[in-house]
Amino acid sequence: MSESLSARSRLVAAALERAGITGEIVVLPAAAHTAVLAAEALGVEVGAIANSLVFWSDGEPLLVMTSGAHRVDTAALATRLGRGGIRRATPEQVLAATGQPIGGVAPTGHPAPLTTIVDEDLAAYPRIWAAGGTPQTVFPLTFDELVRLTGGTVAPVA
Repeated sequence: MSESLSARSRLVAAALERAGITGEIVVLPAAAHTAVLAAEALGVEVGAIANSLVFWSDGEPLLVMTSGAHRVDTAALATRLGRGGIRRATPEQVLAATGQPIGGVAPTGHPAPLTTIVDEDLAAYPRIWAAGGTPQTVFPLTFDELVRLTGGTVAPVA
């Protein structure tokens, strides 16, 4: 684990190591607050970016790992999950739930495990990229590793 990483990214790197995921955190030359910017920086399709989106549902955070190629249909997802509703979390809720800022939320390294949904469309990519705890850090992994890392439920989210 590189000591040059931020404290947030070191927490993510430690969680990856504990999970046996060998993809290392990469520091991008500039912050990539969106899937499009991350894809451009990495030279990959935007669909291969695993966006970590935090929502609020039934009084608790819900992490949705979605392909950067599309948006989450919150009404359809709430129905699929049997929830009362799903709305975007506020920046304060995101930080409290994950310890990470919007634009850099990783699928791991949070203060406590989050209920997670993993977009089934990410399975189409042999390698996907997720944020590493800051808007300037990312790491590669496979779809199966993402599901295992998050303990997430695979589902359509669009």
